Amino acid sequence: WCFKIVSHSLASPCDPTFILSCAPCNVICSMIFQNRFDYKDHNFLNLIEMLDENVRILSTPWAQLCNMFPVLVNYFPGSHNKVQKNSSNIKDYIMEKTREHQVSLDINNPKDFIDYFLIKMEQEKHNPQSVFTLENLAATVTDLFGAGTETTSSTLRYALLLLLKHPEVSAKVQEEIDRVVGRDRNPCMQDRSSMPYTDAMVHETQRYIDLIPNNLPHSVTCDTKFRNYFIPKGTTILTALTSILHDDKEFPNPEKFDPGHFLDEKGNFKKSDYFMPFSAGKRMCAGESLARMELFLFLTTILQKFTLKPVVNPKDIDITPVVNGFASVPPPYQICFVPV
Repeated sequence: WCFKIVSHSLASPCDPTFILSCAPCNVICSMIFQNRFDYKDHNFLNLIEMLDENVRILSTPWAQLCNMFPVLVNYFPGSHNKVQKNSSNIKDYIMEKTREHQVSLDINNPKDFIDYFLIKMEQEKHNPQSVFTLENLAATVTDLFGAGTETTSSTLRYALLLLLKHPEVSAKVQEEIDRVVGRDRNPCMQDRSSMPYTDAMVHETQRYIDLIPNNLPHSVTCDTKFRNYFIPKGTTILTALTSILHDDKEFPNPEKFDPGHFLDEKGNFKKSDYFMPFSAGKRMCAGESLARMELFLFLTTILQKFTLKPVVNPKDIDITPVVNGFASVPPPYQICFVPV
C-alpha cells in the first residue's frame, strides 16, 4: 500500500486521509472476509464512508449529550438516527457476506473469522443458551469494523501531522530505522524491542492525541462501592481517560508532544501504568495488540521509504482536533511524501 502513495503523488502535496482509511480497513476485511478490496471498490468505499461518518457524528456535542442522558434518544430527532441507519446498513452488508460464506463453507478448511464463527454455531446449535447466533455474528463484526478502522486511521493521520509539526522527532525515528532495519527489508514487529525511540514516539502519539477522551460507555454489573461512592447495578459509567493520559505528575508538560515521556535517562523505552488509550480492565479494547502492530508497522514503513515534508512552516501547522467528543479527529492537512 505504501507504493500507492508514490503512484498517487510523487512528492506533491496530498491529503493522506483516503489512503490511511483504506489500509487499516483492509486489514480488518482480510481477517473477516479473507479478502482485501481494491481502493475503487464501491462496497468498500461505502463501508469506509459510513464508518467515518459515524465517528464524526458521535464526536459532536449532541452525541455526547445523548451518551450522558440516553433517554434523549427516544424523544428527540437528531443525527443519532443517521448513526443507526449506517450501522444497520453495515450489518446488512455483513449478513450478505455471511450468506455467501454459508454456501461456500468448508468445515475442514475455515478461511476467516466468519467461517470459524459459523462452525462454532453449528457445534452449539443444540445449546439454547449459545451466544453463537447470526445476530451476534453481525454485531461482533460490526464492532470489529467500528473499533478497528477509523480509530487506527485517525491515529495514523494524527501521527503524521505531529511528525510534520516536529521534524526533529521524525529525523530521530528515521535515523533509528536506518540503523536497525536498513533499506533492504521491511520493518517487522521483532524490530520494536531494538527501536526504543520509535516505540516511544508511537506511545507518545497515542497519549498526546487522547483519541477517545471519555472512553466508551460502560455499566457496572453489580452494586459497587468506589471511593465511598455507591454505584447501583446497571449505572452507565464514563471514565475520563484524559485525566490519566495528561497527568502532569506522570508526564511532565503533558500538553507538549515529547517521546521522552516514554524514555528513561539512558534512552531505553520506559513503560507507564498511566498509558491507557485502550482503557483498562476486563472490558478494555480487545483489538489492542492488533492496533499496536498496525501503528508500529505502518509508521515505520512510511518513514523508511519517505521523508515527510509539510506545505507550510512547521511552526504554522495547526494540530488542534476539528472535533473532540467521542474521538479527537485531526484537522485536514496536506503532506508531501518524498521518496528516500
